[in-house]
Amino acid sequence: MEKRILGLDPGLAILGFGAITYKTSPTQIQGTTVNTLDFGVISTSADMEVGQRLCILFDDLHTLIDNIQPDLVAIEKLFFYRMSSTILVAQARGVLMLVLAQHNLPYVEFTPAQIKQALTGYGNADKAEVQEAVARELDLEQIPKPDDAADALAVALAASFQL
Repeated sequence: MEKRILGLDPGLAILGFGAITYKTSPTQIQGTTVNTLDFGVISTSADMEVGQRLCILFDDLHTLIDNIQPDLVAIEKLFFYRMSSTILVAQARGVLMLVLAQHNLPYVEFTPAQIKQALTGYGNADKAEVQEAVARELDLEQIPKPDDAADALAVALAASFQL
């Protein structure tokens, strides 16, 4: 059985995405393999009106989902920094949820602490520890850049650990 998992790190300025394949095989000693399919970011410019930025996210998420064709989407839950940025992230997250509903895609959500716990065994791990775990789990020679893409891969990996 092979599943495609799309991890998303919501944001208005930068929305990180990371797609992995999770494959189980009863004939392999290890039983499962996880590989990187794609990762990157969807960016919008702060010079643009918020509505235009949300339209870019809407269109680009549709294209991303059409290209990746995930079986499951994993999303990082909203984490409160400053109220002004939280509202913008929540608006971007609303667009994301709408696109997932339009594609009838199942999703799971994880808090930052749950993602850290899943990848490092420690819910208060720092960003570098999580990024190193992503590179190790996906057998990558270097940590994925930018950070938002590495974070999205971490979300996808957290979901794969529950399969």
